[in-house]
This record gives sequence, structure tokens and C-alpha cells, in this order.
Amino acid sequence: MRPFRFGAVVREAESGKAWAEKARRLEGAGFDVLLVPDHLVGPRFAPIAALTAAACATDRLRVGTLVFANDFRHPAVLAKEAATLDLLSGGRLEAGIGTGWMAGDYAGAGMALETPGVRVERLQEAIAVLKGLWGDGPFQFEGRHYRIDGLDQWPKPLQRPHPPLVLGGGGPRVLRLAAEQADVVNIGMRVKRDGSGPDRKDGGLEAFLDKLRHVRAAAGDRYAHLELGTSVVQMGGARKAEESWSAVDSSSLDETPQVLLGTHHDIVDKLRYWRDEHDISYFVVHNERDLPIFGPVVEELATARG
Repeated sequence: MRPFRFGAVVREAESGKAWAEKARRLEGAGFDVLLVPDHLVGPRFAPIAALTAAACATDRLRVGTLVFANDFRHPAVLAKEAATLDLLSGGRLEAGIGTGWMAGDYAGAGMALETPGVRVERLQEAIAVLKGLWGDGPFQFEGRHYRIDGLDQWPKPLQRPHPPLVLGGGGPRVLRLAAEQADVVNIGMRVKRDGSGPDRKDGGLEAFLDKLRHVRAAAGDRYAHLELGTSVVQMGGARKAEESWSAVDSSSLDETPQVLLGTHHDIVDKLRYWRDEHDISYFVVHNERDLPIFGPVVEELATARG
């Protein structure tokens, strides 16, 4: 049984000092990972600079993305940036990557939002390039979307063979890719084909359990080595008027570990259930407003980590 791990998505701060203080507060509260998203629109810091600053302000806290949008960077560029960050942080990077999906990002930057199939295929090639460039010696790759001709980058990541690779999603193609290639799988909601937000038809307990079954089947012998996680999008004693990410109604998720309502003990019991019965051991608080509620949960479950 895997130990619990806890992460928090943090998007911005009013200054470098305030950002460093947020990172130190997370570390002091017992969180394991500070995560940033990767979007071109909205009040969000850029990942590489934000994660570097957070790593410099802390000693133990790991830093990562939920997740890099593959379409924003050539994987050779991301491989070098990530390896440098892993080295400078003392081996504390968790490299989350996804296809990119938010229509506003693409429209605002004048980029084409291609079909999910094309984006997943491109992501699959990008993962091969990342792992190859993080390895030893020159790397050669010839794909439909990327071509690498004997490139040997330095520095190499401090974590070997590479930083933990995190893939998240809710669609079957991404979940299959995650099961086959990732170290950490973050189970989420499927997004609409037009990039307008999460698919409201994808909520509910059975849909969540079906994703877990899909990951287990696709992973095969790798399953024992995978870490399974999910994002917590609602917390507290009662439903908040402000809904969860991208304005999706989270009421359909109440039976899943993505919504944690009730008392402190209710939340602790629910997390223990999902870890013990369904192997979900990594929980990410998606909204900063929920951190005061989740802090005592992290403190209580810390003894269950080892």
C-alpha cells in the first residue's frame, strides 16, 4: 500500500516575496508538492520561473506542473528546461505533461486547436523525446511530429532515469498512455472536444471507477509501480456557491474522491477508503481557498505515509 502524498495547485502571488511565503507555508503544513498549471490566459504564473522560485524558497517541498501543455513547447526545449530545474532544485521536480486543451489559450495565441487524436499522438511522441533526451548519450528520433538528430543535452536531470512523469486526464486514450508511460496518473474529468471546459457528462462514481479499471488494464505489470492520484475540486462542510474548475458543476462528483464534504473526520475517512480500496494515494487540492481545511487533514494522515 502506497503512503499518502498531498499536493496543492498554486497559481500566482502579488510579489516574489509573497510567492516564496506561499511555498514555505505549504512545506510547513506538511504538503509534499507545489504544483502550477500551464495556461496562456488568466491570472497564472509561468511554470518554469514559478517552480524555480518555489524550489529556491524551500528545502523539502517538491515542485511540479499540473500540467505542462505539450503544444506550447518543443519537447527538446522542455527536456532541457526540466532537467535544469531538476538539477537546481536538488532533484525535486515532478514533470506533469498533457496535450494542452483550453480553447482560449489556442485562440489567444493564434494557434490551431487540433483534434484530440492528433494532440494525443503528438504527446506520445513528446514523451518518447523527453525520456530519450533525459537519458545518456546522443538521441535519435523520427516521428510524425518531431525529429531529433543525435542530440545530447546537458545537464541531465538529477533524478535518474528521469524526474517522475505525471500524466493526467479523463479520456481513454490519455489514460491508456498514462498507464503505459507515466509514473503518476492523475485521474480527472474528460474535457470537451472544443476545449471549452470539462465534459459535464463525465461525472459520477461509476465513470471514475471505470477510469481506474481502464488504467489497471492498460498498465498490466506496470500497475504495481504506478502512483494514482486525483484533484480535489470541492471541500468543506457544505457545497460552496462558487463552483469548481472551469465552472463545472461538481455535484455529480460527490461520491468520488474529487469532492470532500462533511466534517474533518468524514474527509479523513473518505481519503483512507479511496487509498485502501482503490489505490488512490495522491491527493491534490485544486483551489487555494481549501488549503486551511486540508491542512489538518494532511497533519493527521502524515502518520500513514510510511
